[in-house]
Amino acid sequence: MGKQALRLGVLQPGDRLPTAREVVEATAINPNTVLKAYRELEREGLVEARRGLGTFVRRTLGTAAGASATDSPLRTELADWARRARSAGLEKDDASALFTAVLDSTYKGDQD
Repeated sequence: MGKQALRLGVLQPGDRLPTAREVVEATAINPNTVLKAYRELEREGLVEARRGLGTFVRRTLGTAAGASATDSPLRTELADWARRARSAGLEKDDASALFTAVLDSTYKGDQD
């Protein structure tokens, strides 16, 4: 989830992440999972922990040329597709599986 927020531009450099405790209370995710995710983000240089202050975003995974994915025409098209999928009776998990299958097929052979 954290990487998605960084990639979509929801979080910007300097933003403070919620504490692990706040995440656990808001989502009921296992505390060890939250701590592991925060450590991974820090290991990748995306965030930095500042003792007594919290964890802050160092850099994002934004789209090319600094364009915000949240304002992208592609996002609008995808939102329209998601609404059509829902109207067609697809459950969220079904739509997600279909989208992931199409992504996997489209990016087959690409490396991250």
